[in-house]
Amino acid sequence: MFSKAYGAAVTGIEASIVRAEADISDGLPAFEMVGYLASEVRETRERVRIALKNSGWRLPPKRITVNLSPADIRKEGTAYDLAVAAAILAAFEMIPGTLLSSSLFAGEVSLNGAVNPVRGILPIVCEAKRQGFLLCLIPEANAAEGAIVRGIEVVGIRTLKEMVSILKGGRYEIARPASAPGEDSGTDQWMEEAGDFAEISGQQAAKRAAEIAAAGMHNLLLIGPPGTGKTMLASRIPSILPGLTQEESFDVTKVYSVAGRLKEGMPLITRRPFLAPHHTITAQAMAGGGKRPMPGIISLAHRGVLFLDELPEFRREALELLRQPMEEGHVTIARTYGICRYPADFLLLAAMNPCPCGYYPDRTRCGCTSGQIARYQGRISGPLLDRIDLSVELSGVNYRELAAEGTGNESSAVIRARVERARAIQAERFGNSIVRFNSRMSQGQIARYCAVGQEEKELLEHAFTRFGLSMRAYYRILKTARTIADLEGSGEIRTRHISEALCFRVTDESGRREGMPC
Repeated sequence: MFSKAYGAAVTGIEASIVRAEADISDGLPAFEMVGYLASEVRETRERVRIALKNSGWRLPPKRITVNLSPADIRKEGTAYDLAVAAAILAAFEMIPGTLLSSSLFAGEVSLNGAVNPVRGILPIVCEAKRQGFLLCLIPEANAAEGAIVRGIEVVGIRTLKEMVSILKGGRYEIARPASAPGEDSGTDQWMEEAGDFAEISGQQAAKRAAEIAAAGMHNLLLIGPPGTGKTMLASRIPSILPGLTQEESFDVTKVYSVAGRLKEGMPLITRRPFLAPHHTITAQAMAGGGKRPMPGIISLAHRGVLFLDELPEFRREALELLRQPMEEGHVTIARTYGICRYPADFLLLAAMNPCPCGYYPDRTRCGCTSGQIARYQGRISGPLLDRIDLSVELSGVNYRELAAEGTGNESSAVIRARVERARAIQAERFGNSIVRFNSRMSQGQIARYCAVGQEEKELLEHAFTRFGLSMRAYYRILKTARTIADLEGSGEIRTRHISEALCFRVTDESGRREGMPC
């Protein structure tokens, strides 16, 4: 007899439906599985056979053939066990096949018949809903994660016996999400944990740059000697970022679901990620990959902040791979078995010293030679610097600024309110476009939304010639000026907006001091 059940394959952060087709025939007893299978999927044969036996079902001595279709999709992981078990039981007529056509199964089975959690449940349930399935049977440990998706019944099961009971018409309880999408899940507590900008004394230029970066998702480089507050300021930038929208929460949660990074009791991520990898990180860990591709650090920072402290100390290959994601918002990983695409739309925040010892240009403390400084700064390539919209130099804070700590400093809440207003302007400007922020505008959108007058054109022409700007740098200055105007509530870009954008711009050698921004 022939029967089929439905599972799903996860590629990148998207899922596709897989049919588990089971055929029972006479002949020498055997259990074969086909369909472009990875080794762990081939092991499904023994896991399912023994799990069924230990759950009380004795399979007759028949020839069993299971095909996971379509055959052009590489099947990896252990999530197909439930679908294979359901198809086999239906083929032996041990369960009715009435619910199989409208149900999707995902889960790993133990030899004793228990159902274990798997990765990637959220994209699987999302695809099941899109394909019109009515019921998802998944491990109980994944139930809260799957229940985030509305419009489809998600049931968490602990054993194969529970699955069979449901398929025979038994009662079941629909899983409920621990928190509904869009609900406030401790945002105020998170902001408090991130620290407050009011705690930072002085460094007004750096605070302003951080505000512009947060408002338009502009990449930011902080440069200064040790002890000037680069890391302190960076760690507080999440406190001025607006909370995740419902759509953004789903995007981020999908990445963490596939990576197996969801914390117990937190099936939906409602906080913007803040990733700060050590400078010894490899290029593969940064981008993702492996024999079975998994998201890397830049994908885990999707919709959040990627902070690279001591930027020149990172391996060059790890830094250079950032160039494509910074432009396109995703990373593509090609392997023998196929191509995976992971989202990587992050705010790059970097910090560095001006020289190896950290104290240039203070020659009373810095003994670095010009060659040493040039080699140190040269570890960061021009194309990467060209993709950083804002750069600011931090200097030491004087005693009066320290003594007045917390006095007159704007709080994160005040800055965040301005950032939210600027982002609301951008949301209205771009409407249903895939572009969300000024920093992501295409050239056509720049021409439409960043038109300038004659005086502004003359200033841009002078800067372009004086600093030898690249075409990319020119457009990024316009995008930054657009964000500065949005923060001010101005509908038009004025000379003052362009001037401020130029002050934060990393230029070429003609505009640097020993290679640093002017």
